[in-house]
Amino acid sequence: MRKFGPDPNKAFPNENIKSLCYIRNIITRSNIVVGEYTYYDDPDGAENFEKHVTHHYDFNGDKLIIGKFCAIARGIEFIMNGANHRMCSVTTYPFNIMGGGWEKCTPKPEDLPLKGDTIVGNDVWIGQNVTVLPGVHIGDGAIIGANSVVTKDVPPYAIVGGNPAKLLRKRFDDETIDFLLKLKWWDWSAEKIFANLETLCSGDLTKIKHPKSRCRKTGPCKKRILG
Repeated sequence: MRKFGPDPNKAFPNENIKSLCYIRNIITRSNIVVGEYTYYDDPDGAENFEKHVTHHYDFNGDKLIIGKFCAIARGIEFIMNGANHRMCSVTTYPFNIMGGGWEKCTPKPEDLPLKGDTIVGNDVWIGQNVTVLPGVHIGDGAIIGANSVVTKDVPPYAIVGGNPAKLLRKRFDDETIDFLLKLKWWDWSAEKIFANLETLCSGDLTKIKHPKSRCRKTGPCKKRILG
């Protein structure tokens, strides 16, 4: 049987690099969903990714959803909806969690600023020490600069940075971005990705317009023209 890249079902795809793990194979919480090949890189324990998803309580019902082929650097923190305090009252102090009778002022769900699921698309690169706030959606192909605080949605193939993170520039022109979003290379089979590695890693963006469909057992890979 031919091998078309690392095993997506292994926690550590490269046994020689223990700082890097495929997240989907080490998560234990059902409210975190991660696609194949997405990794977390942290020499202090990549397998402890879940510790970087904070204030994540089942009763809120929110999920962290991360797509395929994302690269997430050390120091990431996804702050989930459980961190939010009631803001419509005189005080934001959470009396109810302290007990001693204060629980009589437990807020109703509608009093809390719940912002829904936090979603990271496919092929997203997140730099070191990034903080992502609740309910943020990060589009496919985006890049988040190191030390950024992401407070609002990030468009596909955008480069953002800063606190709060702001758009620095788009990675490509609108026509190319639209093409790549329709292409969805991250949904290709392992064989097709293997056949097109050089194209996916090339700075010549015209090549992706003519990807190979698959690798033959013998001979060159076939090409198929898209659109």
